Amino acid sequence: MRTIRVETTAATILLTEAPEPKIRDRQTGEIAKDAVSGESLMTIGVVYIEDGESALIKVTVPESGVADGLALGSPVALPGLLARPWESVFNGQQRHGIAYRAAAVTPGAFPSALGAIA
Repeated sequence: MRTIRVETTAATILLTEAPEPKIRDRQTGEIAKDAVSGESLMTIGVVYIEDGESALIKVTVPESGVADGLALGSPVALPGLLARPWESVFNGQQRHGIAYRAAAVTPGAFPSALGAIA
């Protein structure tokens, strides 16, 4: 499936769930690895706010891309954020969604209000 770049410059992204290892197999506890580099993957939870609308999303990042100093509720940046639609059949049920992946998660800043009076 096609991968879609997500433009984040006009968005506010707040960390809602601390980074934790992405589990590939829940029965064995196996940690997911990047198919190319073999690096361990992490997941984070964020609220993505843009144009007055918000969505809670999970984002996968490589372990080396998780910056120090991340605090719950604080703004973060997700450089290289990509969205990939997926679908599968599990126990005879058709499932679908969007998987999000970023190159890193770093401390961010609240966007400046356009036209604000200084």
